[in-house]
Amino acid sequence: MPTYKAPLRDLQFVYKELFDATSLQALPGFEEVDTDLTDTILEEAGRFCETVLQPLNQSGDEEGCHFNNGAVTTPKGFKAAYQAFCENGWGAVTADPTYGGQGLPKTIGMMVEEMICSANMSFGMYPGLTEGAYNALAKFGTDELKTTYLPKMVTGEWSGTMCLTEPHCGTDLGLVRTKAEPQSNGAYKVTGTKIFISAGEQDLTDNIIHLVLARTPDAPAGIKGISLFIVPKYLVNADGSVGAANGVSCGSIEHKMGIKASATCVINFDAAEGYLVGTLNKGMQAMFQMMNTARLGVGIQGLGLSEVSYQNAVAYARDRLQGRALKAPFQPDKPADPLFVHPDVRRMLLTMRAYTEGNRALAIWVARKLDESNRATDPKQKQSADDFVALMTPIVKAFMTDCATDVTNLGVQIYGGHGFIREWGMEQFVRDARITQIYEGTNGIQALDLVGRKMAQNTGRLLRPFFHEVSEYLEQKSADSSDELQVMIGGLMKAFGRLQQATGFIAQQGLKDPDEAAAAATDYLRLFALVALGYLWLRMAEIALAKQGEGEAEFYQAKLDTAQFYFARLLPQTGALLSAILSGSQTLMQFNHEAF
Repeated sequence: MPTYKAPLRDLQFVYKELFDATSLQALPGFEEVDTDLTDTILEEAGRFCETVLQPLNQSGDEEGCHFNNGAVTTPKGFKAAYQAFCENGWGAVTADPTYGGQGLPKTIGMMVEEMICSANMSFGMYPGLTEGAYNALAKFGTDELKTTYLPKMVTGEWSGTMCLTEPHCGTDLGLVRTKAEPQSNGAYKVTGTKIFISAGEQDLTDNIIHLVLARTPDAPAGIKGISLFIVPKYLVNADGSVGAANGVSCGSIEHKMGIKASATCVINFDAAEGYLVGTLNKGMQAMFQMMNTARLGVGIQGLGLSEVSYQNAVAYARDRLQGRALKAPFQPDKPADPLFVHPDVRRMLLTMRAYTEGNRALAIWVARKLDESNRATDPKQKQSADDFVALMTPIVKAFMTDCATDVTNLGVQIYGGHGFIREWGMEQFVRDARITQIYEGTNGIQALDLVGRKMAQNTGRLLRPFFHEVSEYLEQKSADSSDELQVMIGGLMKAFGRLQQATGFIAQQGLKDPDEAAAAATDYLRLFALVALGYLWLRMAEIALAKQGEGEAEFYQAKLDTAQFYFARLLPQTGALLSAILSGSQTLMQFNHEAF
């Protein structure tokens, strides 16, 4: 059975040392969020994840959810764990105090979320969907809707979902057919079927609050005619208590490759009473509030799975005796040496570590900017942070989940034949990771969003916060850095130059032929992400060098060594990616479709 230990020291390193924690305290409302408080929260969250959630992960996968006569039962132990989760306030960490939340920074919430995903990704789906629904309702709902629903969603008594996909309609939401008929009392009668609804039905909460995309009878065709509605499973009485059943039912649950303890439902709406959220026919605006939250959350799922897979691969590589070190026996008193003496095993472990710790730095960087976007009073700082988050959201979602599949597969490989056996638990991480590349917008869609929307928006304005920061840092460090950093600085300068060249090529060619931008999109997103991680690894290496001799020598040396591995072995991918981008779309688009 896999084990998990919350990576508190690395979380603290990124939060306090890579990104100055005091700057977060300078934002309005966060004045009391000092490092002592943050440490306490992370320690308690880590303990909860290690002792309550992680022990249910493998058993929950084995048992899965049960469906009987429209009712869903979660695996053994989930209901008690969810009650403890709510009693300890873990679902209220970042919520507005107006509705009973703790009002803490998104940065802290994202670090807690990583630990939940490492410990039990399926469990994390239930409160995770509620957070997405909460964010959309908090931003676009009327005061009456917010007062009615948000407090119970914050406590966890009620949960939330996102009901977007239909049997004939996945990414292309302009094809939505679910109908919303206006009523004389201002409500709507919602009728239709939604599929792939995570946490759409369960036995954890007293009510389930569905946010549903639907179309009114006179709505314009396509994407411009979609509205967003809140449709509760049970109607709410005037005193706030749960009332009569609404016209909402679960038709079935999916039998899935992974995340088996998370109920993925077909939800039927039969003249169910719903209430408009936001502006009529502007549902996509509110939907993207949910989707962007969800996309960042899915990236964190990838990060969490990478971390737990790495931890268990390291433990196995230390314990498993297999073969001898090539130069000389590492443990001559034993019949064989541990796996980690072998260069290829070290290649795999260091790849897992470099991506995981680099992605953690990227996630916290984006979370910090999200807090600035929400709380900063300086309009320029707020706009710059908002642009950065918008730019990085598809990168976080796609790259971190691509890494999760790569990293969890490496974990299985290190275990060898035992990795292929269910009892060891490593193959579950692979199965759980695979969906993260698909839902909340496939990773190909994320790449198209990056090159088609984010790059072109406001004549490239969204690119500037990232490009300017990296450029200024390289200019400064190339002049005054120590010899130990110069090789890494040179490597990042080359990779950053490739990113700039690719950006110019796509911008120019995409104006002539949209196929050119689309053909380059996936390679461009990975190139961008590798450069972003290179920038963060360089900064982490600089800190590690400066801290030598100040204690924790092993921790800081490992940071430096991992950075050197990243620059030597992973960042050079940018050269091949640039070559692929510059090759254009011809080899893709000239192929005869009948020959596939």
